Amino acid sequence: MNPARRTTAAAATAVVLATAGGLLTVTAVPASAAVTCTSPVFKRQFFANTTFSGTPKKTDCDNAIDQNWGTGAPASGLPTNNFGVRWSVTRDFGSGGPFALSASGLDGIRVYLDGVRKVDLWKNVSTTVSKTVNVTIPSGKHTLRVDYVNWTGSANVKFAYTPRTSATVDKVKPLAPTGAAVAYDPATSKAKVTWAKNREMDLAGYRVYRRDKGRADYYRVSGGAPLTGTSFTEALLPTGAAYYYEVRAVDKAGNESAGSADKLVTTVDKTAPLTPVVSASDDPVRGVSLDWQDDTFDVTYDVYRAASPDGEFVKLGISYGSSRLDETAPYGDTSYYKVVAKDPAGNTAASQVLAFARPLAVPSMDIPRTNEAETGIEVRWTTSKAAPTSFRVYRWDRSDPDAVPAQITCESYRVGNEADYYPEYGCTDFSAERHTSYGYHVTSVDSAGRESAPSRPAYAGLVDTTPPPAVTGLTHTSTEYGTVLEWDENPAPDLKSYNVYRATDLRDESTYERLASLPPGTTRFTDLNVPNDEYWFYFVDSVDTSHNSLYTLRGYPESVSANVSVNEFELTPSQAPPNTAAWTLSAVADETGRAALSWTCGTGCTTTGFHVYRWDRAAGQYVRLTDVPLTADARGYTDPATPSATTSYYMISTIAADGSEAFSGLAPVVVPPSGA
Repeated sequence: MNPARRTTAAAATAVVLATAGGLLTVTAVPASAAVTCTSPVFKRQFFANTTFSGTPKKTDCDNAIDQNWGTGAPASGLPTNNFGVRWSVTRDFGSGGPFALSASGLDGIRVYLDGVRKVDLWKNVSTTVSKTVNVTIPSGKHTLRVDYVNWTGSANVKFAYTPRTSATVDKVKPLAPTGAAVAYDPATSKAKVTWAKNREMDLAGYRVYRRDKGRADYYRVSGGAPLTGTSFTEALLPTGAAYYYEVRAVDKAGNESAGSADKLVTTVDKTAPLTPVVSASDDPVRGVSLDWQDDTFDVTYDVYRAASPDGEFVKLGISYGSSRLDETAPYGDTSYYKVVAKDPAGNTAASQVLAFARPLAVPSMDIPRTNEAETGIEVRWTTSKAAPTSFRVYRWDRSDPDAVPAQITCESYRVGNEADYYPEYGCTDFSAERHTSYGYHVTSVDSAGRESAPSRPAYAGLVDTTPPPAVTGLTHTSTEYGTVLEWDENPAPDLKSYNVYRATDLRDESTYERLASLPPGTTRFTDLNVPNDEYWFYFVDSVDTSHNSLYTLRGYPESVSANVSVNEFELTPSQAPPNTAAWTLSAVADETGRAALSWTCGTGCTTTGFHVYRWDRAAGQYVRLTDVPLTADARGYTDPATPSATTSYYMISTIAADGSEAFSGLAPVVVPPSGA
């Protein structure tokens, strides 16, 4: 408030109020000079009339409207009655929102917002009058004007505009802060966020948020209470991570603004990787496998080995994962390992030294086999290039539980290509006898004469490996009782059996089903399968007494075994029963070729009896086989007139107390002709 005072004509001035550093300063300005007042300070004009006409007698600045002039003149050169005073200000209201305009005066007072009258107390009164009006002010800059007149008597006036900050009233979010910036100090790993002061009149403060680069979610880092200043500093871990900051304004009603522009900061990386914890295991052929826990994808690992814990560590290489294979580790000696993790910033972490005693080189046994001439058993094994090339082969008779492996004379030789990464060796045991199952293991012997532990055992015998020839003359006949297969007798002298298979797809072994294994001399087989228009493949494989067969040897029945494709008859009844009974029916052909039916039901099943029906394909209907109902406790029935050389379909009905019937599902029975 700046109460105007009388001045002499010679010293008449205009008084300008302005804010500087939050304090009010007063500047004397000649009365004739133009007066400019810095928002939000009001510009005040004094008029010697009540119509605000003509040139103001005086113009100055006023930081608040709250004057009481009593019965005196408001300023030098103005009358004590019939004068007017006008205040005006244009200011930025930020996001705007709900405001209260409070005015009181003696005599008249009017308040305008952007030229629109909001308060009108315009009459000559003897006591102070007042009024408060609630308005909503849009965002941005707007002009307030207050007109006051005193007609007669005492003069006083007061006006204020204040934001309404109740959360139930103010739903307007503040404007997002501007001028956001971030500065990072690598020495302290502290980030300082700054921003420009917000223009909101109901501002409670600011909140600072941070998110990880590459993620969408922000989290507040400035604490619970809003910040009242325009900067915020926090210490970050020096991990090389990148973060985005944003600032949000919050008003006294709790409304929070949108975020400011995102500001990126990347921390210095001074954090060492995780220290590797190393373990080791031996693969006799591949090498010593070193493993440790992984850190992140951008960490590399230098792997070192030494012959003693204090000896010179030689770098084996760089690993980009969590393991390393040492293919050159010496057999029969202790090696010492160290793994150093290194991140892109050059930070390192070294593991403790790990001592690992590698055993002597144990060969890896392959499966022994009878040689091509069938004169001996070929034993094979694999080693590494660093392993010794001297070996001992041991054998024992598996049929003797007390047998002790004994070294045999078996000259080793190189198998395969000299350039093979893992050399393979073999020897042929020509002393093996037929029809005897042997166990074998192999050891290596180094230059110092040290013998390794034995390899895992492998088993073999000198056996016949030649399968019988393929079956010839395979034919098929589709019948009402299934499929009949016939073929020529196999001439192999050591023939043991014929295996008959059925499949839905010869290219898919998972669909193969072995139907029968038949003795030599049998050249006919009937597949008693319900004919229902299915498509099948059949093949017959000859097996000798040594279990050799073309199918088991090569696994391609299309090319090595006799096979046929069959499309079954379609004998399914053309009329399906309603299947309304709760009973489950099953049927099989008994040893006399008659259909034996049985049925079951869960709890709660009631009936007064049963009837049995059979489908008559020629008549196209179901024929009842029971003249009178079977008793309610009956659970089976045998058809004495079961047709042979065909497939019959049966159903039962349950009889209710009112005589109505409910029918089960169908049960087929395949009965071949006599002697088939």
